[in-house]
Amino acid sequence: MDTRAINIESGETVISIRGLKKAFDNNIVLRGIDIDMLKGENIAVLGRSGSGKSVLIKIISGLLKQDSGTVKVLGQEVEELTEEALRELRLKIGFSFQSSALYDSMNVKENLAFPLVRNKLSLTQKEINIAVESVLHDVGLSQTIQQMPSELSGGQRKRIGIARTLIMKPEIMLYDEPTSGLDPMTCIEINNLIIKVQQQYNASAIIITHDLTCAKNTANKVTMIIDGKFLVPGSFEEIFNAKNTNTSSFYDYNFINSK
Repeated sequence: MDTRAINIESGETVISIRGLKKAFDNNIVLRGIDIDMLKGENIAVLGRSGSGKSVLIKIISGLLKQDSGTVKVLGQEVEELTEEALRELRLKIGFSFQSSALYDSMNVKENLAFPLVRNKLSLTQKEINIAVESVLHDVGLSQTIQQMPSELSGGQRKRIGIARTLIMKPEIMLYDEPTSGLDPMTCIEINNLIIKVQQQYNASAIIITHDLTCAKNTANKVTMIIDGKFLVPGSFEEIFNAKNTNTSSFYDYNFINSK
């Protein structure tokens, strides 16, 4: 498998954001975010802690409301959706939480089956079992099907968390710090899985990360939130070869050469 993000020449716009602003009391977090994401494209969003990265993906998924600006996801303006329409939209969005968010009282099979049991009422138990086995195979963890989350390593929990989103066959993936707290070899496994998801599921992705190796290897475009606004998205090299003190200091502090 190619271990770099696939090239996206052109295609349908699946996320379009214009003039997005969000503040919490007197703390202005986002000051005018603009971006378009194409079908099948991976975009890495970098930024310091508290810069608004997680706020951005919560607004995209309708978990937070913006103060102004527009957010269109799969052609629908999120803020204008009814609760029912928003629920339907969220079924097309896979959210990979930093903590993996597995249910500790359920084994791996039950964790993966849960979204299907809850949202796909027409499926038979046999169809659910096939879906669980298929997605476990895709993330390389078929052997864990009967294990409890407490028996899994941190990297395995991350992969099972991603598998639980993939079982719904999402059109968009939102990754929140997918390699946070993992050892270097496990980070490589997660990066390769993100690329595999892009290739195999043709899913678009926003990857919130501090890990520049992750951004470099998994994203078609990279951007950074600086003072509440995006840098113009570009390739990893375009972003970090530019003479910008914000990006150069971020690079110097964070980047670990993976060669």
